[in-house]
Amino acid sequence: MACCTSSDLAAPEPGLASISADDIRADSRSLGNGVSQITLSAPAIHCGACIGTIESALGSLHQVARARVNLTERRVLIEWRETATDAELAGIIATLARTGYAVHTETGEPETDPEFSRLLRALGVAGFSAMNIMLLSVSVWSGAEGATRDMFHWISACIAGPTILYSGRVFYQSAWSALRNRRLNMDVPIALAITLAFIMSLYQVINSAEHAWFDAPVSLLFFLLAGRTADHMMRARARSRVSGLGRLMAKGAVVLQDDGQRRYLPIEAVKPGMTLLVAAGERVPVDGVVIDGRSDVDRSLVTGESAVEVATPGRALEAGVLNLTGPVNLRATSDAKTSFLSSMEAMMTEASAAHGTYRRIADRAAQLYSPVVHLTALISLIGWKLAGADWDFALQVTVATLIITCPCALGLAVPMVHAVAAGRLSRSGILLKDGAALERLAKIDSVVFDKTGTLTTGIPALAGYTGEAATLPFAVALARVSNHPYARGIAAGLADIPAATLADIGEVPGSGVEARSSDGALWRFGSPRWAANDLARTEAAVVLTRNGALLATFRFQENLRRGAFDAVAAVKSLGLATRIASGDAEDRVAKMAARLETDSHAGGLKPSEKIALIQREKSAGRSVLMVGDGINDAPALAAADVSMAPAAASEIGRSACGLIFLNPDLHAVPDAIMIARKAHRLVVENFVLAIAYNIVAVPLAVLGYATPLLAAIAMSTSSIIVVANALRLASYAPRRRDGGSPAAIVIGKGVPA
Repeated sequence: MACCTSSDLAAPEPGLASISADDIRADSRSLGNGVSQITLSAPAIHCGACIGTIESALGSLHQVARARVNLTERRVLIEWRETATDAELAGIIATLARTGYAVHTETGEPETDPEFSRLLRALGVAGFSAMNIMLLSVSVWSGAEGATRDMFHWISACIAGPTILYSGRVFYQSAWSALRNRRLNMDVPIALAITLAFIMSLYQVINSAEHAWFDAPVSLLFFLLAGRTADHMMRARARSRVSGLGRLMAKGAVVLQDDGQRRYLPIEAVKPGMTLLVAAGERVPVDGVVIDGRSDVDRSLVTGESAVEVATPGRALEAGVLNLTGPVNLRATSDAKTSFLSSMEAMMTEASAAHGTYRRIADRAAQLYSPVVHLTALISLIGWKLAGADWDFALQVTVATLIITCPCALGLAVPMVHAVAAGRLSRSGILLKDGAALERLAKIDSVVFDKTGTLTTGIPALAGYTGEAATLPFAVALARVSNHPYARGIAAGLADIPAATLADIGEVPGSGVEARSSDGALWRFGSPRWAANDLARTEAAVVLTRNGALLATFRFQENLRRGAFDAVAAVKSLGLATRIASGDAEDRVAKMAARLETDSHAGGLKPSEKIALIQREKSAGRSVLMVGDGINDAPALAAADVSMAPAAASEIGRSACGLIFLNPDLHAVPDAIMIARKAHRLVVENFVLAIAYNIVAVPLAVLGYATPLLAAIAMSTSSIIVVANALRLASYAPRRRDGGSPAAIVIGKGVPA
């Protein structure tokens, strides 16, 4: 609704030193082609006008190749030419300071949010004061006269004055910053209306007039601060999406020296070519290649698949991959800044920095709003003076015009619908994290589903086995001592079978579990290549052998998430294209797509390829909803127009999404789309109501038929109407669309792995 409300526009954050050219070089990462990129935090960024100001200023510098502002995360992404001198790099920071935006590196970002605390205190003071002034006004409206009326007016003045100075400073500072930089924003007429309303009211009280309008500016402050505080909270939640990736980055690494000594180095000191020791239970610190050792690793960060993979010499591992069972030695192939994990973080930040169409429209409207309001109020003042009215009446009309044109109804049109929609989504088990996501969700025409963990539960289940039943107790005994997903699936599927007695049980990392029975026979449970002598006899994922002889094979399946068939059918019935995009093997993805009858599918995708797929959809003119769950999905979730994830998803996957569904049922996807569409219709209706209010109310104020008090009442009434219309969404029930008979038959059935 307004721009640049921070009190620290022209001054750096307390305790933060200015950024030097050396700081820029140290905190930048090379993009190739002679260009490096640095991400700076700019807490004072608040609206689209800020984006235009910063990008235009930086774009005029020849040392800057490109500059983009991420409004949600309040960051400035600057790509600078590596041929720039120290003076030119320092000029980047100086240019930002001249435009009124203090910046600092992300490592120097304060942990607390002082702006939110200021907004919350200002809102509380305005709300308390508005209630008390309204109570005093009721006494005056009820017939208080003479000295009693004057006393109530003076008490109201004593409450309103400090409130306007304290709670109104948000708008005064923003208005002053805009005027100082020779531009207008929507806070300028708000600050002017509040000031003139208080001065006029104080003038009336001094002259013992019958009416004063202290309730108008204070109520105005309360409504505006309520919307701004809610907006600030939404943005703060959205800014946390990338921080989770940093927690997966190792703080340091154990480096093996040439003399055999081990030395722990901070992650910043790890360079390509170093030999690193990664113990079981640790995450890989930087990208590297295994040169010694064997272990099971969890690469769900990269592939999104829960199946454990085996790391042997020659295997490349990405930063953030979890080493599960045994120590391995790696040769580093990257440093921390160029690792897979850092690249994912950069992709998420870049993808979420896109400027939406609605925001650009709102920015243009905001640029027109201020001059139109000022011009209307000025014409009213001049017109009534030329008509012979006294200054008192002409100023009263001017103040009424400024108040009645206050954008409260327009400002509440969107956030109130979003607030009600958030409650309605919550009752459907859906958490709305980003209010803007609701707008984008209403416009989507394509839905991209991840497979494992999204359409399926991600947990392999036992589908069947071949072999003698007498051998199963031995399989159960071996499976119960392992944490491998396949072992857990067998232990759960054969939970009613008692375990055999075995001795010398031990797990071989990356292979399986082995033990000896009382007769001295060697039993093995695990991969066929390790456990069985005759590899040609089976293609099963897991086998049971005795002295190398194959006794049993086990098949697994992926359990579909509850409601998957109905949800996909419902999405298609809404006229949306459906696609599966997964890091799993192409043949498995094809089987899933055929079973669910999606419009298209793609398998074997890396995170960057998922982003490319999303971008191709968007380039074709589609608005994309991405539904995923894994860390590897996070960049694609951020790149999509809007994204959803289940509550059981990885923390990074959840953080990258605008919506989270809390229950395991995929019906949440079509439900959220239908609620978003209903919310969009209500937003349009609210805009129509707000515009209709201005068409009727503004002429009344300009013609002198509305006092400041009536103007405040009219403004409040328009806000109440908008709120009441938004509340209709609370009782809205999405119509469930039946996916057909296959849903009743196949729900809960597995897809062969």
